Amino acid sequence: MSIESTITEMAKAARAASVKMARCPSEKKNGVLLKIADKIGQKASHIQNENEKDLALAKEKGLSDAMIDRLTIKDATIQSMADGLREVVQLEDPVGAIAKTWRRPNGLEVSRMRIPLGVIGIIYESRPNVTIDAAGLCFKAGNAVILRGGSEALNSNQALAGVVAEALRETGLPEKAVQVVPVRDREAVNLLLSQEEYIDLIIPRGGEGLIRFVVENSKIPVLKHYKGVCHVYVDDGADLEMAENICFNSKVQRPGVCNAMETLLVHRLIAPAFLPAMANHFSEAGVELRGCPDTWRILPKITEAAEEDWPAEYLDLILAIKVVKNMADAVTHIETYGSNHTEAIVTSDYERARRFVREIDSSVVLVNASTRFNDGGQLGLGAEIGISTSKLHAFGPMGVEELTTTKFVVLGDGQIRNG
Repeated sequence: MSIESTITEMAKAARAASVKMARCPSEKKNGVLLKIADKIGQKASHIQNENEKDLALAKEKGLSDAMIDRLTIKDATIQSMADGLREVVQLEDPVGAIAKTWRRPNGLEVSRMRIPLGVIGIIYESRPNVTIDAAGLCFKAGNAVILRGGSEALNSNQALAGVVAEALRETGLPEKAVQVVPVRDREAVNLLLSQEEYIDLIIPRGGEGLIRFVVENSKIPVLKHYKGVCHVYVDDGADLEMAENICFNSKVQRPGVCNAMETLLVHRLIAPAFLPAMANHFSEAGVELRGCPDTWRILPKITEAAEEDWPAEYLDLILAIKVVKNMADAVTHIETYGSNHTEAIVTSDYERARRFVREIDSSVVLVNASTRFNDGGQLGLGAEIGISTSKLHAFGPMGVEELTTTKFVVLGDGQIRNG
């Protein structure tokens, strides 16, 4: 069968499976998720043997150590995948929930009911655990899902897909509710992106290059975020010890993730008192600092920032610092260079905090807390499929509820429309 035929048949089968999934009761979905979790543990050796094939090929191709690390399925990865599914089971099922109800003057009762999106295509790189995380969340929300992982993880993803298919088969649910694209050829991605008749939404997870490719080539709506240029603004009068802890955590805890701080903005009145101690703390952690002229005057040993530093997503132990006149200046900087991802303010002024929250247009805005909290698990969603910086139809971390939409349900007792 050609690649085109393979992808089209997968999309058709997913559409048929989505109809049955939309009607599947919570108890049955939860039972399947628990069965998959158990089987992952039982079949750990098989999964890891298949993963070894991917690792051998990755080393042969000269993939970076970081890529190989993300690709590796360790014992802890097996446990994490199984535990993640059990956590999804504990989440409230959004399907069928009534989001809002109101009564019209003519007596009609109008409600909005949550329903699955239908068929979701997820295109992602490297990490095989995304196969299980994404499948579990989409499944819980009553959707069918087609997963296209990186070519470097094909054997691992196929092994995990086999575990899921076995659990679905044993419980009488359609095996095609969760499918993994079985070919490495990049043509499969373009073909998947053309299946607008059968697929309702595409979610890319990976680097900016992958996401831009998907957006530029998809005939299907795409939920995306290109990058996370996240800021922390330290306001005049902030608790400096608190600010130092928040800034350090935002940058250093995991510098290679999208919710790590990339630019630090500091009010000019506290910069002389705050920046020297903060810089020492960063220096001890190996952070390279790049600052504006006002920063450089306070910290003459650091590198002067260039224009390209302000919109940069370093994903590394590099930080840009700018001294600003006031909060309005900080907000303007964020509006100019930010990516609508995550912004934080450290302040003791309640009114400024409220203004910052109101004026900043990002998916998560924090007051006196680290940017690292922009994460579905940390915000109480249980798990997430990714972080959306587009606003249709979700903004911020996407959990189970964000994998549904709503339909109107109208109850009457004989009303007819006049005029």
